[in-house]
Amino acid sequence: MNVKVIVRGKTKGPLLVAKNPINFLGGIDKKTGIVHDKKHDLFGKSIGDKILAFPFGIGSSVGAYTLYSLKYNKCAPLAMICIKADLTTASGCAISNIPLVVVSKDDYDLLQENKEITLDAVEGKIL
Repeated sequence: MNVKVIVRGKTKGPLLVAKNPINFLGGIDKKTGIVHDKKHDLFGKSIGDKILAFPFGIGSSVGAYTLYSLKYNKCAPLAMICIKADLTTASGCAISNIPLVVVSKDDYDLLQENKEITLDAVEGKIL
């Protein structure tokens, strides 16, 4: 899998895979990490302690601070995998020390929900 590292780090955990883009400011409860956007395919699920895969982020740049709040409240994702790294997601991951990588659409489509993976965002590998 071809991986482009945006924010460095290493982690291991289960995958949570979204079909839709995520609006961190309007769609995620920053105190619990639960998706509260009723229109999102991850509605009702927690993004905390998972490796979150989603196409890209949408919405306000203030979403970066939502990521920071998630980390502060101990309900942030372990890492993130995107098809496109938008500025909000990249800056939120950077200030929160959440590893972030970008993969191709074809590789993204191979990601399997709940599969335990190791994400090495230093060497650029997903195992």
